[in-house]
Amino acid sequence: MKKVSQVMKTNDYSIFSILKGNRSINKAHLKRLKESIEEESLIVPIIVNESHEIIDGQNRFNAWKDLNLPVYFIVVPGYGLSQVQRLNSNVRNWSMKDYADCYETIGKKDYAVYKKFKSEYGLGDYESIALLQNQDNGSGKNFERFRNGKFKVCNYKKACKNAEKVVALSEFYDGYKRRSFVFSILHLINHKNFDFKQLLQKLKYQQSKLVDCTNKEQYLLLLQSIYNYKSTNKVNLIYN
Repeated sequence: MKKVSQVMKTNDYSIFSILKGNRSINKAHLKRLKESIEEESLIVPIIVNESHEIIDGQNRFNAWKDLNLPVYFIVVPGYGLSQVQRLNSNVRNWSMKDYADCYETIGKKDYAVYKKFKSEYGLGDYESIALLQNQDNGSGKNFERFRNGKFKVCNYKKACKNAEKVVALSEFYDGYKRRSFVFSILHLINHKNFDFKQLLQKLKYQQSKLVDCTNKEQYLLLLQSIYNYKSTNKVNLIYN
């Protein structure tokens, strides 16, 4: 048996700091944690790096601090933000907001743009990412890059114009925010033979035909049917 790390104890809260980019404190979780600790305080050390930045256990640290109890901790040199994300993902998955907050905090401006865009148009995380990257295939690689801090906005002005078109369809379809629908509209917008104004015109008389679909492909077939209604020159909108 080999001793690899030692649990230490202190009441000096000032030596610890929150790692820049880590998630904000979950107030509801902190409240529950304090109530549990007051019933029985179990020794579950927090993990810090050599600078005493908290890698894992910032809610526990704040609970102990608020209750004026000693902090138990283990120092693991070299740990940083990537280890925070990995440790937390094994307990409670980081949301896209967590990642965006994290990377914005450490100065990645594309994530601040993403947050502004998402707030302005009221669309979901994956839909906003797709629009900002002008990708209609919902590729898992795009979302993985977002989580890894490699997200880049392709063309913000174009993304805004496309988002405005998606939102304009709310007049005809309550499900305009659905992921598959947004992807299908982005596909159409990027089609060389597609005219968005024509779609709006056709929807005025066929709004009832626009119903929920299971996936992007079904939406495209439905939208193509609506778009080509009573047209002499039928356009194939499925393939570019």
